[in-house]
Amino acid sequence: MSAAKVPVLVPEGNLSGYLQEIRKFPMLEQNQEYMLAKAWRERGDTQSAHQLVTSHLRLVAKIAMGYRGYGLPLSELISEGNVGMMQAVKRFDPERGFRLATYAMWWIRAAIQEYILHSWSLVKMGTTASQKKLFFNLRKLKGQLKAMEEGDLHPENVSKIAETLGVPEQDVVSMNRRLAAPDHSLNAPLRIDGDGEWQDWLVDDSEDQESLLAESEELGKRRTLLKAAMANLNERERRILEERRLKDNPTTLEDLSQEYGISRERVRQIEVRAFEKLQRAIRNAAIEERLAVN
Repeated sequence: MSAAKVPVLVPEGNLSGYLQEIRKFPMLEQNQEYMLAKAWRERGDTQSAHQLVTSHLRLVAKIAMGYRGYGLPLSELISEGNVGMMQAVKRFDPERGFRLATYAMWWIRAAIQEYILHSWSLVKMGTTASQKKLFFNLRKLKGQLKAMEEGDLHPENVSKIAETLGVPEQDVVSMNRRLAAPDHSLNAPLRIDGDGEWQDWLVDDSEDQESLLAESEELGKRRTLLKAAMANLNERERRILEERRLKDNPTTLEDLSQEYGISRERVRQIEVRAFEKLQRAIRNAAIEERLAVN
C-alpha cells in the first residue's frame, strides 16, 4: 500500500490548511466500509485501500494532537499515525463485525508512541510495557496531583502514581528525573575556558576486536539457525510466535484472539506448540552441524 496519494503536513506547513484538505475525503457508511475492505482483502484493490485510509485521516490527526506535549513536530506525529493507519487497513478483517476506526486506533497510537519513544530522547528509554505506560501517563497524573512544578516528587505522590499505574515506586522516581533532565552532548566542554570535553573522561569498557568478531560470528550462526527453524512453522504459528516471543512489547493474547477469531487459550496453545517446534528444530540443526564438523 503506497502513501503517495495521502496528503502530507510538511514541517513548515499550515495545520488548518491540512485539516481542510483531509476533510474533503468523505466519511464512510458501515456498508461502504465493509465492501471496500472486502475488495482490498480479497482482490488487493489498492484504490479501495486508499479510500479506507483517507476516510480516516481526521481520526489520525485527532489522535496525533493528543501527543503534542512531547515537543515533537505535529507533522511528524501525523505522518507516523498515517503509517499506523495503513498498517491497520492492511490487517483489517471486515468479517469480524467491528468498524475499522475501532481497530485502527490501536495501530495509530502504537505507531505514534513508538516514534515518540525513539525520537524524544537521545537515550533509548521505555523498552518494557510498564515503562511505556509510565512514560505516557506520568505527566497527566502529575497534573492531576498538581505536582507539575516539583523537582523530585513527594513520596506520597510517588506512591499514588506507582499504585495507579501498577509499577515500582523507584521506576516512577527514575522516569520523573529522566523526563526533567535534558540530554547533554558528550562534546560539551568541561569548562567555559577549557578545551576538554566530557567524552575525554569516559572510560572505554568495550571488548577487544577479537572478542567482538567471535561474538558477531556466533550471533550470525544463531540467526541462521533461527531463520531455518522458523521455516518449520506455518504462517499462523510463525506470526503468533513473533508477536508473543520476539517483540520488546509483546502483543496480548486478547489482541491476537480477536485477530484470528479464536479464544485466548487457543492462542496460548499455538504459541507454546510453536515454541516447542522451534526449539526442536534448532536443537536438531545444531546437532547436525556438530556432526558435520566432526
